[in-house]
Amino acid sequence: MRRLAWLAFAALLAGSVWVVGPDPARLASGLPRLAGWLASAWPPDFSEPGDIARRAAETVGIATLGTVVAALLAAPVALLATRPVVRARWLRQPARGLLDALRGVDGFVFALIFVAAVGLGPFAGMLGVALHSAGSLGKLWSEALEAADPRPAEAIRAVGGTPLQVARHALIPQTLPETAGALLYVWEFNIRASTVLGLVGAGGIGQELKNAVDLLDFNRLFALLLVVVGLTLAADRISAALRRSLA
Repeated sequence: MRRLAWLAFAALLAGSVWVVGPDPARLASGLPRLAGWLASAWPPDFSEPGDIARRAAETVGIATLGTVVAALLAAPVALLATRPVVRARWLRQPARGLLDALRGVDGFVFALIFVAAVGLGPFAGMLGVALHSAGSLGKLWSEALEAADPRPAEAIRAVGGTPLQVARHALIPQTLPETAGALLYVWEFNIRASTVLGLVGAGGIGQELKNAVDLLDFNRLFALLLVVVGLTLAADRISAALRRSLA
């Protein structure tokens, strides 16, 4: 069985090389061009700081509100997908399937769909982030709940407790640090992911990035990339501090 798995992986790797067609010669010829662009990007262009600040605020808002909405959507589905809460397989499996479906479609794709549905702007981006993140959060939360000590849940069920009582009094208190940590990880990821949603008109600093690339304005592009790195580092530090407080 192990040999079959390695053969399957080798076949997948060979197929990937055939489809992608890596070309070191093209990379070597393109590196000098890239170096020239990088050299021309100095100094970074921080003109019109108000526009940059507004787009950065949109990025943070999309990620934060999208994560909150995702948590509200994910919580009931995660409970339905958890075996100690829902014993009926016919209820649990569709919930897991829904979470897998939401995770399987990237937030960028959801944002593109919502741009067509509700129009351009950060609202479409927030909806895209929320749907994809709901799948990720629900999966993480259901796995954390299933890994909890089953004895308190069995005791509550033995005295006639309902599934909600099992979740509220036995599973959620045990797993609160893990579930809260997962929420923070997803928020941190969404800060990074939201920086590119503007490429499809869904708001955020990605719109400024697209404009800079279209105009070949590398000084502006460099400045925007510095802002993106700053946002990512700040989100990482805040998330890490909050996770430490939960430990």
